[in-house]
Amino acid sequence: MESKAALEFLKAHGMSPEDIDPASEAVRMAANMERGLAGDRSALPMIPTYLRPDGEINAGDRAAVIDAGGTNLRTALVTFPGEGCLVEDLRSWKMPGIGKPATWEEFISFVADGVQPLLDRTDYIGFCFSYSAVIGPDMDGTVNCIDKEVVITGSAGQKVGASLLAELERRGIRGKKIVVLNDTAAVLLGGKAEHFHENFEGFIGQVSGTGTNTCCVLPLDRIGKLGLSGERNMIVNTESGMYDGIPAGEFDRALDALSKDPGSKRFEKQTAGVYLGELCRLMLLRAAEEGLLSPACGEALHGLGRIDSAVIDGWANGEGLDRLRAGEADGDFIGTVCRAAFERSARCMCANLGALLLLTGGGQDPARPVCVCAEGSLVQKSRNYRPALEKLLREVVQGALGRSAVLSLANEATLTGSAAAVLLN
Repeated sequence: MESKAALEFLKAHGMSPEDIDPASEAVRMAANMERGLAGDRSALPMIPTYLRPDGEINAGDRAAVIDAGGTNLRTALVTFPGEGCLVEDLRSWKMPGIGKPATWEEFISFVADGVQPLLDRTDYIGFCFSYSAVIGPDMDGTVNCIDKEVVITGSAGQKVGASLLAELERRGIRGKKIVVLNDTAAVLLGGKAEHFHENFEGFIGQVSGTGTNTCCVLPLDRIGKLGLSGERNMIVNTESGMYDGIPAGEFDRALDALSKDPGSKRFEKQTAGVYLGELCRLMLLRAAEEGLLSPACGEALHGLGRIDSAVIDGWANGEGLDRLRAGEADGDFIGTVCRAAFERSARCMCANLGALLLLTGGGQDPARPVCVCAEGSLVQKSRNYRPALEKLLREVVQGALGRSAVLSLANEATLTGSAAAVLLN
């Protein structure tokens, strides 16, 4: 049951989902996107990827792919047999730099070890690099930083693709082409490859998992800061996790102050799976201090360490509460707070997707909606987040903004999208 006390608590501390109006926030966010594209001061950098999303992949084309994520490094061979995608020889390892630091040279050598067995069957390598990097016209990435609990020393300023090609050449492997892209662009391209023959007007990439990001496709003349012209399109990485325009509540500010990067990535801290558990823990501890939970429940909460979004997803559905609640009122309060956290995250993402539809002009024909290709633990595993987001797409994006979009969960899209990137470009 919904707890009236919890709803009043959320409202009093600026954490009520209803405090965020996705339709009006979408309009403001779209204006920030326009400024980012022009090269003006903006919370959204709108980073050009130089990736062309259009074109044909020939039947039988294949590429080796590398996916360097926050936890695992994966390699695979992806083939496009004519319809759909075939992922073979998928292997996974723990990312170097987890547990103990690794050097950049050790990381690149590790990557080369993983991809080398695939290179007798293809000359193409798609490298999905899920860390902060600047992509240049050569479609290589220059590393800004590597984070997410991964420590790789000497990585800043390194070129990802060039470093790997140099290591392969040292091993006697030459003549390979490599394209570096981030996970959100890969998700868009992978989703497009999967739904190529369906009646969608366009595609948006969305990552809602440990982190948060989106990307879209725009014609070159819309990306004013590049000074390019022509009819072809380019994928633009919004880096929406950096946005700071959504109203922040008291516990957003508290979580930000406790984070390793205060003042940065505010949108991500309001929405991403890595933060939602901690956000709920901070709220529930305060509720206990205010006497809104029983003393026994408050004591149990103080005994908890950091919790993740999977835990609060269970609490939102009344699961795993026996060791916390001293009665029904405790359970209702905790469940209400946790459901609100997911609803609030979904409202923020709804604003983000609505802004992209306004920016691109997509989704005006309900018969040809835009496909939102989504991947990540939050959107794929949470029983609360995805239903809330899909409801908002119907009620807000279609109802208030007059745009049509459908959510499609991507299947290994970072792998298939990385292959499509190198084969199309």
